[in-house]
Amino acid sequence: VQLQASGGGLVQPGGSLRLSCARASGSIDSSGAMGWYRQAPGKQRELVASITSGDSTNYADSVKGRFTISRDSAKNTFYLQMNSLKPEDTAVYYCYVHYALYDVWGQGTEVTVSS
Repeated sequence: VQLQASGGGLVQPGGSLRLSCARASGSIDSSGAMGWYRQAPGKQRELVASITSGDSTNYADSVKGRFTISRDSAKNTFYLQMNSLKPEDTAVYYCYVHYALYDVWGQGTEVTVSS
């Protein structure tokens, strides 16, 4: 597995989770960008957050102010801190890394927000 996503689970509304995406081989620093998509049941996959090699970030309007994307070059890992979670955040979250000639995807980690 080139990208290992982890950190999903069941959380109550208002709770927090931190997703991690670890690159087993190849440096995330040599990429153009990396980030997270999500896909809820019956819905299209949507971009949640991304971060470039220059640390510019981008967020979906629905998560701005609640989610934060970050990366740790030393660990070759990037993260999605999710706070104030809502039931509509329930989805499978997929991480990706975009290189000049190809993209690498993780296997997905499931997030369920429910009381």
